[in-house]
Amino acid sequence: MALGKHVDTDKLIQRSMDHPVHKHGVKSVELHDIPYASRYDIGVDIPKYKLPAQGVDTKVAYQLLHDELLLDGNPNMNLASFVHTWVPDECNQLMVENLNKNLVDQDEYPAAQQIHERCISMLSDLWHAPKGATAMGTATTGSSEAIMLGGLALKRRWQEKMKAAGKDIHNPGPNIVMGAEAQVALEKFARYFEVECRLVPVTKESNYVMDPKDAMKYVDENTIGVFVILGSTYTGVFENVAGMAAELDKYEEETGIHIPIHVDAASGGFVTPFAYPHYVWDFKIPRVQSINASGHKYGMSSVGVGWIIWRGAEYLPKDLIFELHYLGETDYSFNLNFSRPAHPILGQMFNFINLGFNGYRRIMQNNLAKARMLSRALEGSGYYTVLSNIHKPHAKGALDTISSIAGQLAQGNAKPFTEEDAEFYEEGLPVVSFRFTDEIKAKYPGVKQAWMQTQLRTIGWIVPNYALPPACEDTEILRVVVRESLSGDLVRALIGDIIRTTEELLNDAGPSYSMSQASKTKKENVSEKHEALDTANITL
Repeated sequence: MALGKHVDTDKLIQRSMDHPVHKHGVKSVELHDIPYASRYDIGVDIPKYKLPAQGVDTKVAYQLLHDELLLDGNPNMNLASFVHTWVPDECNQLMVENLNKNLVDQDEYPAAQQIHERCISMLSDLWHAPKGATAMGTATTGSSEAIMLGGLALKRRWQEKMKAAGKDIHNPGPNIVMGAEAQVALEKFARYFEVECRLVPVTKESNYVMDPKDAMKYVDENTIGVFVILGSTYTGVFENVAGMAAELDKYEEETGIHIPIHVDAASGGFVTPFAYPHYVWDFKIPRVQSINASGHKYGMSSVGVGWIIWRGAEYLPKDLIFELHYLGETDYSFNLNFSRPAHPILGQMFNFINLGFNGYRRIMQNNLAKARMLSRALEGSGYYTVLSNIHKPHAKGALDTISSIAGQLAQGNAKPFTEEDAEFYEEGLPVVSFRFTDEIKAKYPGVKQAWMQTQLRTIGWIVPNYALPPACEDTEILRVVVRESLSGDLVRALIGDIIRTTEELLNDAGPSYSMSQASKTKKENVSEKHEALDTANITL
């Protein structure tokens, strides 16, 4: 039954004050209620939605915003986000010391620029750019900007190819192919830069990611490239870069049409080299033209840095590079942003130096181990089906991996892997995606899985519940992203909270703690009533 009225809380609060604000017709809700105003002896009204006529003391300004931000969730318990939420104190100090440096001012801040260039060189090497190739890339605000730049390079090279062949570049125009599970940034590129977006449907059989054979139904001579995703944001599953390249190789042999690949490795670019060093996905594949990754995700820098790397200078069209002559020297820019803070890039280099390859590998292995423990616990409870795959031992394709490592073992270049090694299992991100089992849904049709998100949020955990991509949207999943800051103790606590919350819901507790208590009280009252009635009947 719906409520017959709605309470306007702003008006309610205004009427409830000792002295309702009427000054100049301003509503109290439009004014800040300054914390500790009596202590600071503040008598100034600070509007919320307009620039104040006069300011306040720095301590007051800090306290005002500090207290308001307490309403945010705890970043370390935000299991919805891939973005890293912790860096060592020394890294924080380094970034604070350089907060006021603008990376675009290359002549004024040459040391910061050199560190930026060394990051590009390290990533080119990590992702196996061809020997002798000029390391070409740039820092970006995140993977979204990096994807735009990668897509623009694909589009411009396609235009040049079509013009050279005397073909029309406007009718029907360019298109780009990607899986329907693509993150919104990939679709943004297509919409913003007028490229037809061809989404390849995903299925349960394709593990909810793009199948290379299905993708081939969408390519033609106007396809500027294929976005291949190294780590679905839904389930963490990797799309098959090598398989996609093989299909495009066959297509080129048959038609003469060359279609390149851009790998969206927003998260996977900093997981795969360390956790799955034998997995082939990067510039080892000749058809891979460019790769993007987020330094502020599993690169473990602070938020605000992504990377785009091309396999060589020739893959970045020269007319996308701008010469700048008004900052003291001739500088070069190929970003969508102009000004850019230097400090997240310095945080990236801090991690490269602090951790090295072995440190990154240790952390990624640990992240995946925690994700496997969570996956097994959820499945073992009998309440959930896990859709992510990083806890499943290798089956298909395992022989190739084992054969490769066996060959290296014979040469003394590798160590055998065990059940504690990520390569023992299917490749993917440290992500756990799960849903109620079919049996639970059938037995408890009135319980909504979305209630889990609400219940866990009351404890402090941020675990999103949302539908899978188009064609699979009837299935909803809960998803946990495991990052370095989620310790083993926290994972154990999370498991306990998920199981306990699930059982409360299945026991008709309702979608909130208050409803849980109300339901519990009602049941106890009904039970007592029945007992009293039974006793009365016996007495008679």
